Amino acid sequence: MDEIWLRFVDNLVDRVSGPMKFRLLLQPLMASFFAIRSGLTDARAGKPPYFWGMLTHADERADMIHDGWKSVGKVFVLAIVLDVVYQIVVLRFVYPGEVIVVAFALAIVPYLILRGLVNRLARKSTLSSRA
Repeated sequence: MDEIWLRFVDNLVDRVSGPMKFRLLLQPLMASFFAIRSGLTDARAGKPPYFWGMLTHADERADMIHDGWKSVGKVFVLAIVLDVVYQIVVLRFVYPGEVIVVAFALAIVPYLILRGLVNRLARKSTLSSRA
């Protein structure tokens, strides 16, 4: 089991300096773009911050997940495809667990963080400009 974790960590670290490292910047930027756009839309509609809303509004959770997936799903799929290509080229093997972790880290995490943050900032800015 320790071998698996060591390989996993080594492979993740190697992505930073290996070929196709541009995607480590490009994909979070794409996810950030969609998060900012969706966060501003949420703020205009008076919706709660995205991740917090998913945790606290169980009745709206399915709609929120669907809306988020519609927004960031293509970036996630692109992250999966590019990581599979990277693994085939560099490792000559595909490790599905690593693919999911990398795609989640590059697409979903920035989206979850920024969408709620942008919503809060936009609502705060709107409230302070009215006062």
